[in-house]
Amino acid sequence: MLAGKRSLRVGDQILKEISYLLLERVTDPRVKGITITGVDLSNDLKRARVFFSIMGDRDQVKRAQTGLDSAKGYIKREMGFRLALKYIPEIVFIYDPSLKSGNEMEQLFEKLKLNESRNDTE
Repeated sequence: MLAGKRSLRVGDQILKEISYLLLERVTDPRVKGITITGVDLSNDLKRARVFFSIMGDRDQVKRAQTGLDSAKGYIKREMGFRLALKYIPEIVFIYDPSLKSGNEMEQLFEKLKLNESRNDTE
């Protein structure tokens, strides 16, 4: 059980570091506007599945994925300098559509509210 808690703690650190690096250090325009939504770190701390989201169409998601894959070596090296870990985990970036889905649901709710207010005034 202790290993699981450590993987959660280290996963949170990795999430913060990757978010910072993407926001402040990575200059690739393909990664602008990306939100890191979660990190699933294996119990042995060797593999990290990093979930990201971006608003946009399928082409923007592909560009973002390519940009992240391109920056992976830099991100891993920077994490090595910043985190006190024996091994820096292998990073796999995975698209997370939940942010886009949430935004679409929010827009639907706004339309419903607008329709209700129109019906109330008629």
